[in-house]
Amino acid sequence: MTSGAGGGGDAWSLTDVITRLRRTLRASVREELPWESLPMAQVELLQRLAEEPGLGVSELATRQHLARNTVSNLVQQMFTSGLLERRAHESDRRAVVLSLTAEGEERLLAWKRANERRIRRALEGLSPESRRAIDQALPALQALAAQLEAQEEAGVEKAS
Repeated sequence: MTSGAGGGGDAWSLTDVITRLRRTLRASVREELPWESLPMAQVELLQRLAEEPGLGVSELATRQHLARNTVSNLVQQMFTSGLLERRAHESDRRAVVLSLTAEGEERLLAWKRANERRIRRALEGLSPESRRAIDQALPALQALAAQLEAQEEAGVEKAS
């Protein structure tokens, strides 16, 4: 991204598009899955635990960049709702490890499917050229996400 001073204009355009996509997807999924049934904070924890089962509360908080007590409260809500199971850590009985229950997996899958249907409908309304451009941009966007995650994990925030 090279337009503007140091690419700032294009960086903002990308940020704006990402924000608009997230907002629109959240709103449209609520039509199919009411917001109260699975808040976004819980969806994000379910996604992380699906990718990395067996994390503890502290590890989950670190990876999600949330306060430990926030994650602890969310985990308690999700445990009570039957979305998560907790079991004692093998080497530290004071600690627990978390994993999705069958209900948690089903709810996450329903959320993913609702988003996928919404995206597919929107993609069908685009020209073949636009669909190809999006397909071709996906590897670069995935690399950008990985770069941002790596910088965040390293505690690097570059000023422009």
